[in-house]
Amino acid sequence: MASHVIKSSLIEPDGRVLVDLIVPENQRDLKASEAEGMAKVRLTKIDLEWVHVISEGWASPLKGFMREDEYLQSLHFNSLRMKNDGSIVNMSLPIVLAIDDETKEKIGDANEVALVGPDLNTVAILRSIEMYKHNKEERIARTWGTTAPGLPYVEEAITPAGNWLIGGDLEVLSPIKYNDGLDNYRLSPKQLREEFDRRQADAVFAFQLRNPVHNGHALLMNDTRKRLLDLGYKNPILLLHPLGGYTKADDVPLDVRMEQHSKVLEDGVLDPETTIVSIFPSPMHYAGPTEVQWHAKARINAGANFYIVGRDPAGMGHPTEKRDLYDPDHGKKVLSMAPGLEKLNILPFRVAAYDTVAKEMAFFDPARAKDFLFISGTKMRTFARTGESPPNGFMCPGGWDVLVKYYASLQAEEAASAVVSA
Repeated sequence: MASHVIKSSLIEPDGRVLVDLIVPENQRDLKASEAEGMAKVRLTKIDLEWVHVISEGWASPLKGFMREDEYLQSLHFNSLRMKNDGSIVNMSLPIVLAIDDETKEKIGDANEVALVGPDLNTVAILRSIEMYKHNKEERIARTWGTTAPGLPYVEEAITPAGNWLIGGDLEVLSPIKYNDGLDNYRLSPKQLREEFDRRQADAVFAFQLRNPVHNGHALLMNDTRKRLLDLGYKNPILLLHPLGGYTKADDVPLDVRMEQHSKVLEDGVLDPETTIVSIFPSPMHYAGPTEVQWHAKARINAGANFYIVGRDPAGMGHPTEKRDLYDPDHGKKVLSMAPGLEKLNILPFRVAAYDTVAKEMAFFDPARAKDFLFISGTKMRTFARTGESPPNGFMCPGGWDVLVKYYASLQAEEAASAVVSA
């Protein structure tokens, strides 16, 4: 009798079909020569990351940069209504492409344009286009809840962008590659679903982070697997899914984070048999409860049916005042109520801290609060910069060494730069 194969498609992609906008290999030359005669739109590095995201189906059912009706639904309702059956899918961040007046003039009344990457290579074609006004203030206010100066994504990607948005159907000429030694980690939603099937997963729980993994994170992930086993699942698989697109300047760079994550698996802090480490290609907005919906929705498309949400997800300090920009608990509350995310199981983050009695990371016990030491990301970075070791048991030694070397190289660069400028 044939053995039953467990399918990881435990959760349907939004719109029921996983979007794949990459042109088949046998049509690429034809499409490339067609693109030569079109008006060109120059992409920034962040625009290219969004092309990557859309092309692989992370934003399913979106099939291109948003037209005005999709943009308005996303901006005002954090969701899109499907035209075929009226169902709602979550879409909390506008995924749009900005152009300036000169580019709009060149496009004229054309119906399609070629998208050109930062290296001037033709990346994609955008068809059945629609151009509409880019009201930056409204976009910023509704996405972040503030227009205070100093929001990283705003300063990098919105303020300098053009006053028009262009939407349409995307055809991507070949898979987006970065040639940075990390492309093998950039698994598409389709590839992830295939890997979950290969491992015969009967539950997939996703954890996104943009920081190094310490033993508190590992405790949370291992505890989540145990809880799923206790619920009767036979083979829950962890998708450890660090964000790989744009991040703010003081975040640890992707290559350093990936090296650190590798050490965590090598040191056995997480089990390589039940963990998949892959890069999520989305840029980071730092837009709190609005953005965390996007992070959760994208993992639905990758096949995850459980999502771990932490304290203050996608949050940051207020850019001009000494306080958090968002209420740290609102992210998990919003996820449990968000339209279009009903089919995803939300797992609230259990707070872990360093237990000074047990000398290890443990779940915080309010009854003996004085025994716990909270080591923030800022404090961790200070330890690494100064060469001071964190308490034994905070992070695996191999992972900590990666961070110490990174900050030592940063200080050497800063010293060299100070000498040159002097």
